[in-house]
Amino acid sequence: MDVDFVEFVWRRTSSMFTYVTPPTLDIRKHHLMILISAAPAGYLADRIQCRRWPLLIGLIALGASTAFLCVGRHLCFWIVGRLCQGASAAVVWTVGLALLVDTVEKDELGKVLGFVGTGMTLGSLGGPLLGGALYEYGGYYSVFGLAFGFIAIDVVLRLVMIERKDAEKWLNTEGETPPAVESTTHSELVPGTFGRIDCGRHLDWIEHEVAIAPQSEPKTKASSIHQKHPPEDTTAHEVAAETETVCEKRKSALYTLCSSCRFIITLWAYFVWGLIITSFDSVLPLFVEETFNWQQTAQGLIFVPLTLPSFFDPIIGCFTDRFPWTRRYVACAAFVGAVPALVCLRFVRNDSVHDKVMLCGLLALLGFCLAAMLAIILVEVSYIVKEKETKRPTVWGKGGSIALAYGLLNSSFSAGSLVGPFLAGCLREKASWGTMGWALALVSGISGVPAFLFFGGCFRKRHEVEGNN
Repeated sequence: MDVDFVEFVWRRTSSMFTYVTPPTLDIRKHHLMILISAAPAGYLADRIQCRRWPLLIGLIALGASTAFLCVGRHLCFWIVGRLCQGASAAVVWTVGLALLVDTVEKDELGKVLGFVGTGMTLGSLGGPLLGGALYEYGGYYSVFGLAFGFIAIDVVLRLVMIERKDAEKWLNTEGETPPAVESTTHSELVPGTFGRIDCGRHLDWIEHEVAIAPQSEPKTKASSIHQKHPPEDTTAHEVAAETETVCEKRKSALYTLCSSCRFIITLWAYFVWGLIITSFDSVLPLFVEETFNWQQTAQGLIFVPLTLPSFFDPIIGCFTDRFPWTRRYVACAAFVGAVPALVCLRFVRNDSVHDKVMLCGLLALLGFCLAAMLAIILVEVSYIVKEKETKRPTVWGKGGSIALAYGLLNSSFSAGSLVGPFLAGCLREKASWGTMGWALALVSGISGVPAFLFFGGCFRKRHEVEGNN
């Protein structure tokens, strides 16, 4: 939310950088840096295998960049501050999601990520509302004061945070074994540790598979090598190298993710989500100002109907946790359901109570569809990583790839956030408000088809498996 406070102040105080069509230069810099930095940040976080320090570094950098924007009175300060803010926000958002997936049990992941979606929507759309009120009644520095307060609270929480892997070590030193580890087999991952399996457990899986194999099947040379546990003095590096002889040579995590049609469709879905939501973030205040003659406070309040449905995110996530097979249907319904809401925006033309009520109703319907999209998209990535790891435990290597996957996901959102304001602003300026709605409806409706086919697994393959069973 703190980033959006700064975006609001920047829009109000730096008219020299404002184009005829939104958004402003600094917002594009911010999303461009997230686009560039999110994936490398995720890759490094996976290699470090520690979530606290990347988060702390990102938060400190976020505070420093916000200070640049607060005290800067020169163009160079604003540019440097905005670029650093985008890069640090990419680290915080990517590593934060990876930490959450590491910690939460698998059967509660959708619900918890639903709360994350609620917070994200409230920050993206509620930031201008709260920032505008603070700026109007408290002045320029009150907005930055609240931003620094949020960052300070987050730093304190990171310092007192205990990661799951550390808690498991303490339990082991006390002679206890975490319940999740005791129940782990070759076909089930430790809940909440997607993509972070150690090499020793790889051998346990392999030995278990050999033990349950039919006796009539001849044993290969590779499988006979691993009938015994490695010596106690074998290093993790040697175990990892030995494990690779059982499987084909592991491809890079980036290649494995990007070669998955399901993952690419998930990236596209988040791109479309970012495109739609940032289109309204930039165009909606201008539309209500010109059509209804609303001022700053009212321009911020118009985002309330679009934001309130985000509170349904945890409910939708809990529903998909209970019925995982419904993810494809919920995602498709969300994309297709947004079409009538976007198309009917063309009927809002006049400064009348009827049109104002219609606009709020359409925004509420659109907000509910966006909430359903986000709840499914965030959890889909973790399932993709987990299912690939279940099929082949060594697919990601030591450290996993959950942070990289969410880094790529955040990059796709930033790409949509770059394109959305450009597209919406140009269409509204060159054509009309109704044409903008038609264009966004077309993108959303088309996206519903691949979402139905690939979310929750390839529809054709799953249908064939169910038919064989």
